[in-house]
Amino acid sequence: VGRFCIWTESAFKRLDSIYGTWKKEATEKKGYNLPMHKMASFDLARLLKSDEIQSVIREPKKEVRRRILKKNPLKNYRVMVRLNPYAKHAKKQAAHIETTRKRAKEELLNKKRGITKPLEPLPKGKAAKRKAKKQTKRAGAKKTTK
Repeated sequence: VGRFCIWTESAFKRLDSIYGTWKKEATEKKGYNLPMHKMASFDLARLLKSDEIQSVIREPKKEVRRRILKKNPLKNYRVMVRLNPYAKHAKKQAAHIETTRKRAKEELLNKKRGITKPLEPLPKGKAAKRKAKKQTKRAGAKKTTK
């Protein structure tokens, strides 16, 4: 936001004596000249389109270079596996260890509670795992409908 100033005619005339003009020097400020313009014509668009400048400058680069988006391997599993193939095995192994620890904890709790019913055996193989998942989902859905 700027300031609103009202200038009198005498103040404008005084500016010429303080700062001078482009044709005469300042009387109150010794050795001060107003800065001159670097360009004589301020129509930059017309200047750039002129034949003298167009003949000197190079052709514009119209080729578009596409960049590949870098993906974070800590968030993107496929990129992590591409960088470190062992990560796939490590993740499966961690999941297996987690399930065995959960089962051991559950068995210990059942033993403390006095429950003698044995736990269902862990599924072996991919197809058995999928089948076990489906059965647990169905059992959960039946419990919620009752």
